[in-house]
Amino acid sequence: MSFFKKFFSSEKKEDLDKGLEKTKTSFFSQVTKAIAGKSTVDESFLDELESILISSDIGLETTVKIIDRLEARVARDKYLNTNELNSILKSEISAILSENNTVDIEDYELPAGHKPHVMLIVGVNGVGKTTTIGKLAYQYHKKGKKVVLGAGDTFRAAAVSQLKIWAERTNSEFYDKGMNADPAAVAFEATNHAVVTNADLAIIDTAGRLHNKKHLMDELTKIKKSIEKRLPGAPHEVILVLDATTGQNAIEQAKRFSEATNLTGLALTKLDGTAKGGVVLGISDQFKIPIKYIGVGEGADQLQVFNKKAFIDSLFE
Repeated sequence: MSFFKKFFSSEKKEDLDKGLEKTKTSFFSQVTKAIAGKSTVDESFLDELESILISSDIGLETTVKIIDRLEARVARDKYLNTNELNSILKSEISAILSENNTVDIEDYELPAGHKPHVMLIVGVNGVGKTTTIGKLAYQYHKKGKKVVLGAGDTFRAAAVSQLKIWAERTNSEFYDKGMNADPAAVAFEATNHAVVTNADLAIIDTAGRLHNKKHLMDELTKIKKSIEKRLPGAPHEVILVLDATTGQNAIEQAKRFSEATNLTGLALTKLDGTAKGGVVLGISDQFKIPIKYIGVGEGADQLQVFNKKAFIDSLFE
């Protein structure tokens, strides 16, 4: 049984197809119009394709990379049929994702060799950060894992109460120190709680305030040092949550957070609500951060471990 068939059910594939429908419809309808009446990929078409890619929020740098590769292919092959375009674009996008260390991983599996596994979740308010944490807890609980949720966003009562609800819903342990507590202290004690209770996973929320870069860097550095003080080598992952519907704003947020801390992965929410799903490719390529999770619907099962083969197949089917 192939990896793809084993870990990607027909239900998940259907959710992914629906989640990417707006992006796919918008992108390929524009490409179809651009190639109407053409038999070969020429310079005028590539100019139009460049505009289409940018309008899909893939971003200028990644768009230029794709166009340069297509131009090199045209120059090498001399004659490039428009019928070949989809397969060539598919190949180039797959290559970009592979270059950014985005790999197909097993469905919600934790790495061996240490316990607990500690995830630090970062992102601005409103991107679906707390909900993403809850959905992660749900998925790992389904796998039989013991999960601790740490309420490190101590400045918003709504964030703490929402995380507590998710903890109850997913039968996870919940750790908080109340409003306005030191987030680094919460991170330390939540990690400690995960250690002493023999939990498999600790997921720690953080405040979603951007402020200035120095403030963000100082706060995240303090939290990470606090976690590592209790558990050397942790946090094992720092996941940035971004709202795909915000397009270029998501790219700016990725820039700010990547300057402030060492991000290990991306979680893109609300892909089903936008026609600009190309932002997934742009952010991963520009910042060399692997995509780990994507949200393709509101249900807890619709936060998926990112599978680049499934993603590309859905985009180009």
